[in-house]
Amino acid sequence: MDFLLVAGAIASEVMATLALRASHGLSRPGASVLVVVGYGVAFVMLAQALRSLNVGPVYAVWSGVGTVGAFFGGVWLFDEPVRPATLIGVALVVIGVAVMYLGGGMEH
Repeated sequence: MDFLLVAGAIASEVMATLALRASHGLSRPGASVLVVVGYGVAFVMLAQALRSLNVGPVYAVWSGVGTVGAFFGGVWLFDEPVRPATLIGVALVVIGVAVMYLGGGMEH
């Protein structure tokens, strides 16, 4: 169940981050509401998951997968550029998350 909370927190955070881009400086009410609700849901879900999971590896997974998700969402929704250096960065984030996950142990 805790891993589903982390997955939900990631999805909510990515949605909120993409809505933040779409809000044009929080000047569009619909997107701005998605920002506030998305981040709120993400933090509540993450807080619940951290009741039984270790913070280091969970935060690495949450922030790393969120970073990659926001990148691909930006490419898909906003036609943001994909450059070789960016793809190398994405690969490094994925490798770093995998190392943190494998080395840190998730449950305490």
